[in-house]
Amino acid sequence: MIKFLDLKKVNKKYKDEFCTAFGNFIDNNHYVLGEQVLQFEGAFSHYCGTKFCIGVSSGLDALHLIFDAYKILGKLSDGDEVLVPANTYIASILAISHNGLEPVLVEPSIVDYNIDPDEITKSITSKTKAILGVHLYGKLYNVEALEKIAKEHNLLLIEDAAQAHGAQWIDDRKTGNVSDAAAFSFYPTKNLGALGEAGAITTNDKELAEVIFKLRNYGRISSYENKYKGYNYRIDELQAAFLNIKLKHLDDENESRREIAKIYLNEIVSKDIVLPHCNDLNQHVFHLFVVRCKNRDAIKEFLLEKKIETAIHYPIPIHQQKAYSEYRSETLPITERIHREVLSLPLNTTLQSKEIEHIVNSINLRG
Repeated sequence: MIKFLDLKKVNKKYKDEFCTAFGNFIDNNHYVLGEQVLQFEGAFSHYCGTKFCIGVSSGLDALHLIFDAYKILGKLSDGDEVLVPANTYIASILAISHNGLEPVLVEPSIVDYNIDPDEITKSITSKTKAILGVHLYGKLYNVEALEKIAKEHNLLLIEDAAQAHGAQWIDDRKTGNVSDAAAFSFYPTKNLGALGEAGAITTNDKELAEVIFKLRNYGRISSYENKYKGYNYRIDELQAAFLNIKLKHLDDENESRREIAKIYLNEIVSKDIVLPHCNDLNQHVFHLFVVRCKNRDAIKEFLLEKKIETAIHYPIPIHQQKAYSEYRSETLPITERIHREVLSLPLNTTLQSKEIEHIVNSINLRG
């Protein structure tokens, strides 16, 4: 069986370094917000090209803190509208609504599945104060278009970069550095994955960073003095140690993903499959290799018979989730089509040549 993702295999090559890091962690006797966190924050901000990086407990918490900090700074208020792609994962929406803000679901492009700039423009009202762009599946959204819209309408531009560590725009800026602030997830399945929950925020805004640094740690400015109603959203010291090891290999691993993606793009010729669209592979790190097929369930079952695991990201759109029943009346045909047709093929750095060949041949055999 070709697994969709085998994290044991993914992390096996780092096992010795992880064990050493764990031993150092035990011996160091500094278990929270210690040297490893500082090292990771410095290394990741340098990698992204930003002035600041704040390590936090998850990608959702990273988004939550960004919106909360902007409210503290007076740049957002309860009831303000935030434009967000309708086909994103629910975490993007949760971060908005949990902060008393109003998510406005915007249709994506059927070509690259990212938020459609034309639809953004149509959705702007007097209550719109921010855009949350999502680099879905590992591909950058249209940075130039979203920056232009945000500037023209005086909107905050925030990145959900949870799936796109290391993707690069045409001017060489990486994810995390193409907005006012960006949220990352280091969930174990990500291109840069921890061995548990972890996340980060990157920004060039000193004032925003200073607020978030305090908010993640109970809102405090000294041991028993609290300036804000904060949270315990700190990144774990041990997860930071593991991320320090893996960050050094991120670019190589992303390039390996692109090489597998090139094979899929060049060799899958099934008439039933719509392949991902990407003119510039530097803009895509292929966290997921997502195809579309009208007869998705039949193809998924056929591949399983061929001992190939696939996945669906995501089967139920936000406006059809019970948690957001208030959006049930929304008409979002492109979003619904994407959720109905997408299928994720195995793509990770542990795939062997014979496995890749088997995946390609099986899809082409299905026609």
